[in-house]
Amino acid sequence: MTRFAPSPTGYLHIGGLRTALLSYLWARRNGGKFVLRIEDTDKSRNSEEAAKAIVEAFRWVGLEHDGEIVYQSQRDEIYAKYIQQLLDEDKAYKCYMSKDELSALREEQMANKERTRYDGRYRDFTGTPPEGVEPVIRIKAPTTGEIVIDDGIKGRVSFQAEDILDDFIIARADGSPTYNFVVAVDDALMGINEVIRGDDHLSNTPKQMVVYEALGFDLPNFYHVPMIHNASGKKLSKRDGATDVMAYKEMGYLPEALLNFLVRLGWSNGDQEIFSMEEMIALFDPSNINKSASIYNVDKLDWLNAHYIKNSPNTKLAELLKEFGVDIEGHDRKEFLLDALKERAKNLKELAEMVPAILDAPSAYDEKAVKKAFKGDAVEILKAFVQKLETAGELHLPSDYHGVMESLVSELGIGFGKIGMPLRVALLGAMGGPGMDSVMAVIGKDETVRRINNAVSALS
Repeated sequence: MTRFAPSPTGYLHIGGLRTALLSYLWARRNGGKFVLRIEDTDKSRNSEEAAKAIVEAFRWVGLEHDGEIVYQSQRDEIYAKYIQQLLDEDKAYKCYMSKDELSALREEQMANKERTRYDGRYRDFTGTPPEGVEPVIRIKAPTTGEIVIDDGIKGRVSFQAEDILDDFIIARADGSPTYNFVVAVDDALMGINEVIRGDDHLSNTPKQMVVYEALGFDLPNFYHVPMIHNASGKKLSKRDGATDVMAYKEMGYLPEALLNFLVRLGWSNGDQEIFSMEEMIALFDPSNINKSASIYNVDKLDWLNAHYIKNSPNTKLAELLKEFGVDIEGHDRKEFLLDALKERAKNLKELAEMVPAILDAPSAYDEKAVKKAFKGDAVEILKAFVQKLETAGELHLPSDYHGVMESLVSELGIGFGKIGMPLRVALLGAMGGPGMDSVMAVIGKDETVRRINNAVSALS
C-alpha cells in the first residue's frame, strides 16, 4: 500500500504530482491500494481552498485513490492516544522550557559554532513544573549510535544520532501533534508499507524511525526520489515550470501528456518515450529511478503534448476546446478542421487560437506576406483558380481541392508555390497555417471564392 500525503498550505506542485503518480503506479502494479491523505494538522498554515485544489488536480489527471480522503485534522483522538502511550511508557516527557530559554540556548550554541538542538534538560525531570508554562511533549530519541535507512533508490544511507537528532517535539503546547509524529503513526496504522516521496524528506526519516521504534511499529520500505531541477541544475522555480498543476490545464496540456512527462523524469524503460497508463503500471519499478536529480525540459513536455493532441479523437478535442471559448460542435466540417489543425498544435490553447484563423475571413493582410506572395502574375493565377473552382462541380474532401490546384498548376506550367503562396494570403491573411487543401475543405468552395475575390480587390 502506498500513499500521497500533501500539506494543504498551497497548490499541488508539479513535483508533488510526480510523487503521487509514482506512488499510484507502484500500488497498482502490485495490486495494492493508493491512499490520499491530507496532512492538515498545522492549523495556522492550512488552507481549505488549497485542500480542495489538491483534490481537483487529482480529479483532472485521473489518479484515483482508494477509499475516502483521509484528513489528519480529523484524527486528533488517535494521535492523543499514542502520545499518552509514550508518556506512560516513559518514552516521551513533558518539557517546560520557555521560548526565551530555547532562544537563549540556540544563541549560545550558534556562538560556540555548535549544532542547534534541544539539550534534554527536562528529559529526566522529576521536580515541580514551573508556573505559567504550557509544556510541549518531546520523545526520547537516541543520543548516540548509527541510524541506517535501506533506501530503495539511494541504497544504504547512514546517520549518526548525535549529528541529526535531539528529543524532538511530538505535541505542541496546545496539544496538537507535529508532522513527523503523525506521519509515522498514520503510515503504520493505515498499513502503508511502501513510502515513495521526495528526497527533501530524507532528513525527516530518522525522526520518523524513532517514532516507529518507540511505538513498536514495523518500518515501511522507503524510496526517496531525487528532486526535479531546471536546465542549470538548480531547484525548479515558477519561471521553470514549478507551478500549480491546474495551471497546466489552463495552458492547454492534456493530463495524459503531463503524466507521461513526469514518469520519464528520472525513470526510463529503454528508449521508450510514449507510455500509456497501462504501460506505466506494468513497467514501473521505483528501484529503477535514477539516483541523481532529473531535469525539467519544457520542450519534451510540448513534444509529448503535441503527440497526444495529434492522436486524440476529434470528438474529445472539440469538447476540450469549449474550455478555451471555442465551440465547433455545430460546424459541419469540424473533422476536416481538427484534422488540419491538430497536426500543428503543441497545446489546446494554441489549437483554440488556430480555429478562428481558419473559420473567420481575414480582415487584414500581413504586409510582408503580401509583398512576398502578390508579385508578378499572382492575381491572374488566383483569378484562374477561381474559374477552375466554379466549374469543378461539388468539392468536399481536401483531396478534391488539391486536385483542382494540381490541374491549374499543370495547365499553366507553374510550380505549386505560384498558386500556394497568394492563395494562403487570400484565405488566411498570412503565410502560416495548415495545407490549403484542408483549409478550403473546411470553409467550402463558396467561402473560398469569396475570400479570393476579396483579396484580389483589396491587394491588386
